[in-house]
Amino acid sequence: MVLSRGGRWRIAGLLGIGVAALALLLTTCAGRPGDDAGRRGADRTRERPVTAAPGWGLTHTQYSADRGTEQGRRAAEKTLSAEPLTQNQHIMGWGASNPEPSPGRYDFADLDRRVDLMRKTGATPVLTLCCAPDWMKGGKPGDTDWSQQALETAPTPEHYADFAELAGKVARRYPDVRHFIVWNELKGFYDDDKNRWDYEGYTKLYNLVYAELKRQNAHNLVGGPYVVADSEPPGGTGGPPVVSGPWGSLDQRSADVITYWNRHKAGADFVVVDGSSYTREGDQLLPDEFGATAKFTDVTRWLRETTQLPVWWAEWYVEPPDADDDRDGWSEPHRLAVQAAAMTRLAQGGTAAALYWNPQETGAKCPGCLWRSTELADGGGPLPMMDLLGRFAREFPPGTRFRTVDIAADDRPNVVVLADDDALLVVNTLKRPIHAQIDGRSFDMDGYEVRWFKR
Repeated sequence: MVLSRGGRWRIAGLLGIGVAALALLLTTCAGRPGDDAGRRGADRTRERPVTAAPGWGLTHTQYSADRGTEQGRRAAEKTLSAEPLTQNQHIMGWGASNPEPSPGRYDFADLDRRVDLMRKTGATPVLTLCCAPDWMKGGKPGDTDWSQQALETAPTPEHYADFAELAGKVARRYPDVRHFIVWNELKGFYDDDKNRWDYEGYTKLYNLVYAELKRQNAHNLVGGPYVVADSEPPGGTGGPPVVSGPWGSLDQRSADVITYWNRHKAGADFVVVDGSSYTREGDQLLPDEFGATAKFTDVTRWLRETTQLPVWWAEWYVEPPDADDDRDGWSEPHRLAVQAAAMTRLAQGGTAAALYWNPQETGAKCPGCLWRSTELADGGGPLPMMDLLGRFAREFPPGTRFRTVDIAADDRPNVVVLADDDALLVVNTLKRPIHAQIDGRSFDMDGYEVRWFKR
C-alpha cells in the first residue's frame, strides 16, 4: 500500500480524539509550531546579495559545532565567525533527524539548530535536500532506519511529489536560505541492470523540487545533479573521453548524467558535482598526488562549457581512503599542501562554490578537520585546514582575476602557485626543503610548506 499525502488527514480519522490531543496533533502537523521558528531566526540575519557563486565553505556532518561542551561550542562558533564561509547542511542525516517521520508530522529540531548555527556565525546558508523519510521509500510511517543502506535509498516515483512538497516546507521554514542542492550523489538512483545512473528518474524528482522551490520564492537558487565525477585511469576502454588529462578521464556514466540532466532540467541556477583526484578503482593518483589535482580544473571547465552554469563542488577529496574509509595516511603538512594545490586547481577552473567535507570528529585525533572536536573541554579552536580554507576564501573568492608570476625555471616543477593583484600563494610539492625564486622574491621553504605573501 502506498501512503501519500493525498488523503493523509481525514475528518473521520479525527473523531473521538480528545480536545487536548487534537490540539497537540494539529500543532505537530503544522511543524512545531508552524514555520514561525525558522522565520524568527531569519529576522535576525542581515541581508546579503544572493549569488550563484557563494564561494568557499564547508558541509556540516554528524559531529559539528552545535554539539559538545559549552566551551567547545563557543570556541567553534568563534572559529566559524572569524571568517564567515558558505555552510551547508542536509535536511536528513549528517546531524539532522528525520524531518517528516510520518506524512504531515514534522520534526525540525535538529535542522533548526544547524540553521541557527549558520546564522549566528554569519554564513551564507545552503541546504542539501537529502535524504527522504522512510515512508517515501517503502518504509513504515513513524519508523526511521539510520543504516547506510536506508540513507542511500531514493524516494519511490509515486512519492517524488511528496518529497518536493517537503522541500517547499523547508524553504518556507527558513526564508533566509536561498541556495538549495537537490539530493546527494544520486543515492538510490543507480540502475544495476543497465550499469548506469537512472538519470531519467533523478531528473523527474529534480524538476518537481525545482518547481516547488521557485513557487515558494522565485529568488531561490537551485542546483543539481550532485553526481560523483569519478575518474578512470588513462587508456581505458570505450570511446574518446569527454574530458581527460594525465590524471585519467571522467567516467562516461557521470558525463551522461550531466548531459541528460542539462537537456531535460526544468531550470537550474548552478550545476553540482563531487569527486576525488584519485581514480575510481585502485585509488591511483596520476601522475602523483599533486599532478592529479589538475582534474579539478579540467572537469570544472568542461562543466562550465557544457551547462553554461556556475559550477559547485559539493565535496572534493585528495587522499585515498583506507579499508575503513579513513583518510589518515599522510602527515598533516603533506595533506595541507595537496589540499592547497587542489583548491588552486578548483579556483583556476572557475569554481563558483566548493564545500569542504570534514569539519570535526569526536576525539582529539582528526586528520584534515577544520576545528578541534567540540566534545573536548578545550575543543573548537581552528586547525590548519580551517586557516587555509578561510584565508583562501578571503583572498581568492569566485571571479578573482588571477595573474601570472615569474618562477625560476628550476622551481617550476616543485611548486604550485596562485596569485592575484593582492596575494600570492606558494605550495612546496616536495617533502624536502627548497630554495625558491618566485615573483621577484627569494626565500626558503620547508617540505610541503604552504606560504602566503602580500603582493
